[in-house]
Amino acid sequence: MDEINEKIKTLQSYIDQSHSIIFLTGAGVSTDSGIPDFRGEGGIYQNAGEEMLSAWKFRTDPAGFFDFYRKNMLYLNAEPNITHEFIARCEKKHKSLGVITQNIDGLHQKAGSKRVYELHGSVYRNYCTECGKSYSAEYILHSDSVPRCSKDGYLIKPDVVLYGEYVNEYVYDMAKAAMQSSDLCIIMGTGLKVATASSMLKFFYGKRLVMINRTETDFDSQMDLVIHAGCSEAVSMLHI
Repeated sequence: MDEINEKIKTLQSYIDQSHSIIFLTGAGVSTDSGIPDFRGEGGIYQNAGEEMLSAWKFRTDPAGFFDFYRKNMLYLNAEPNITHEFIARCEKKHKSLGVITQNIDGLHQKAGSKRVYELHGSVYRNYCTECGKSYSAEYILHSDSVPRCSKDGYLIKPDVVLYGEYVNEYVYDMAKAAMQSSDLCIIMGTGLKVATASSMLKFFYGKRLVMINRTETDFDSQMDLVIHAGCSEAVSMLHI
């Protein structure tokens, strides 16, 4: 614990000196809001997530896709936790350039963050695959079996990046620009196992990289500071 306290003091000094922080977040940021870790033990990924959340599954078995999706991806009653609130506060006080997130839960926005670059989309945006009419997450949650457009009867697709799909190029470019403009990058709650997220590191030209994650990652050796702790635990010792 003493070691973590010392590292938190170092991180606090980094934050105090910075005026262009970029946060890069993953599932570990939202676990304290009751949303399971995607790749952790017993997580969605281990429970056939890659197959069930694939573009192939959506096309060939939409009923099976949406049954899994509703049960495992829609946590519409979840509320932001201390980490989301800290990140939003940094932006409000003009300390950060925003947050790049792999999460699709919308909790950064609920906490008040305005500049959120959602690499993998959001459960809160859903569109007809034919006419583009938009639908709420509640519509998807409460639909019988396969949600279809009320206008033309075509499938409705969540605006999330499924396995086998590419990320939105515009969002990726905006995230890249934010990363390039930052002087401090704080990575939270992710092992950066998805290439979309880990690729962001090559666009960081700032002073310091920080990793906050419960377990070791393959990228720890590239960091200026590594804190092996839960996000909420770490943030509870920081101030802004």
